[in-house]
Amino acid sequence: MNEEILTPVLDWLDLAGVAIFALTGALVAAKEKQTLVTLSFFALITGVGGGTIRDLLIGAPVFWIADPWVAAICLGVALFTWFTPTRWLEGKFLSIADGVGLAAYAVLGTAKALQYGVPPIPAVLMGVITGTAGGIIRDVLAGRPSILMRPELYVTAAALSAFITVAGNMLGITNWWTWIAAALAGFALRLAAILFNLALPSYAERGGDKP
Repeated sequence: MNEEILTPVLDWLDLAGVAIFALTGALVAAKEKQTLVTLSFFALITGVGGGTIRDLLIGAPVFWIADPWVAAICLGVALFTWFTPTRWLEGKFLSIADGVGLAAYAVLGTAKALQYGVPPIPAVLMGVITGTAGGIIRDVLAGRPSILMRPELYVTAAALSAFITVAGNMLGITNWWTWIAAALAGFALRLAAILFNLALPSYAERGGDKP
């Protein structure tokens, strides 16, 4: 499939994911007391990072190049963050906002991959990459420890959303219901991990570092 056939629902998920991830990127730069230019850069690279990698891998037009709203939203979010005291957004807000974007983007990435004829398992991986890559790029550029280096449930939440999206497609369930259920399930798992410190067993915990 060579033409983009995203529905309005996926379009809104796309913009929502971009805005939320852009906010997390801008907040990280704001907490580091950076300039507006740096906030804008972090908002853009975090907002479009995962989707850009996905589109390059599945052979789709890079979404934010053709859509004038995406970059505008990222810059608008950066401007909003510039005039918003970070103390209003402290605590678990950043992690929860990131979780919303994670779930929305995982669904979007998987659905778009399926619509471009990508097989189910690679489509799940495209969903995971779409949901997590922007945050990884953000953390690396900011010099922060990436959440991937902790056992806390993060990629697992994206994988859950992606898997449900693929399963619903294979079972012929109405796309809207599948996407809503997938996004809610992924976010619920991520939220539970944030609130209750849910994590998978680490290699050290299973005795993997013992001689």
